[in-house]
Amino acid sequence: MKIGFIDYYLDEWHANTYPEMIKEQSQGRLEVCYAYGMIPSPISGKTTEEWCEEHNIELCQTIEEVIEKSDALVVLSPDNCEMHETLSELPLKSGKKTYIDKTFAPSKKAAESIFALAEEYGTPCYSTSALRFADEYQPLKGRRINAAAFWGPNGVETYSIHQLEPMIMLMQGTVKRVMAATKDCWSQLLLEWEDGRVASMLCTGGDSPFLANLSLDTGCQRVEVKSDFFKIFIDNLIHFFETGEIPVSHEETIAIMAVREASIKATEHPGEWMNV
Repeated sequence: MKIGFIDYYLDEWHANTYPEMIKEQSQGRLEVCYAYGMIPSPISGKTTEEWCEEHNIELCQTIEEVIEKSDALVVLSPDNCEMHETLSELPLKSGKKTYIDKTFAPSKKAAESIFALAEEYGTPCYSTSALRFADEYQPLKGRRINAAAFWGPNGVETYSIHQLEPMIMLMQGTVKRVMAATKDCWSQLLLEWEDGRVASMLCTGGDSPFLANLSLDTGCQRVEVKSDFFKIFIDNLIHFFETGEIPVSHEETIAIMAVREASIKATEHPGEWMNV
């Protein structure tokens, strides 16, 4: 199976890492063969041509060319989710299985629009944070979580998805509102569910492990992610491409994007509740 990459700019960690992992973990059944990058990297300056030559992947001049040549598609742009509507429009009209990298969309409205297009054209697609698949979270699925505290590295805009995804996957239900306290790049957010449950999320703005303390009916349980969640994610991605089975519902992804949108607004207005 030949995979095509579509990216805002290709010289970023996901584009640099996925090809080898996909080929190795599929034992050669899947391979990234084609790529398109809209612009040179604004960070390294590396052009699409240079990236393709370095990775021995065929350069495509247009998104249409990638779609035509590929069996399945990956829309990347992991740090520029505002580009996903533009980059995924043609892939989602193609009917070919499409993975759209995290963070899926900048708003609930954009998330709904992207999935509506996929559903209109019958294109199987999904998006996820790799953290969803961490081994440490799996035994907690289906258990009642009364309250929780999550924390992890870096800032709200780019890295909150890695906390929100497992948090909402495990706690389920509907988040009603979000409030933030901030200091420089440090952001502490409080989330309140419609049923009265609460969770906090700390984005340190710098280095941190992914940790959680969960209040269960049996008491508190500490969870630290140490498993190779990225490898597990790639295994799930391969399974999606080979079977078409979607591991994350569109409804849950839309709900997560709505909470993220409210969280960003909350950091802009510290001390004020922002409705989801």
